[in-house]
Amino acid sequence: MSTRVLVPIDYSELAEKALRTVLSLHPDAEITVLHVIDFRTSDLGPGGWGDSPGEFEEWLADARERAADLLAEAEATAAEEGVEIETDTVVGEDASSILSYVADHDIDLVVMGSHGRSLPERILLGGVSETVVRRAPVPVMVVR
Repeated sequence: MSTRVLVPIDYSELAEKALRTVLSLHPDAEITVLHVIDFRTSDLGPGGWGDSPGEFEEWLADARERAADLLAEAEATAAEEGVEIETDTVVGEDASSILSYVADHDIDLVVMGSHGRSLPERILLGGVSETVVRRAPVPVMVVR
């Protein structure tokens, strides 16, 4: 039975570094790269939705397009190393979505960057990697 590794990614260099780390350390694993679309990181901020009809749907469609581009880059990075990966996108709060994914997909290991948010965002929203490390039922490797 092969190891199932989850690599949650955002648009940061540390997320790319986490992916490259997994590709070099676990090339034979079942690797899933996950991007969480978190509406709380929008410029509109909490409570900003609903000001005009369809605003959230437009934002979400744009976020899904950007996520598809990000995951295509991850697939290209893996292909450079001769490794096939799976990709997935979910909509929700970053840390809880990652933790739910771990539980729902029988993940054995999570490898993620230490942060992708600015200091004010980490203070306001909490550190995703810190939350995952504290709450995950499986080992978590944090890359920095």
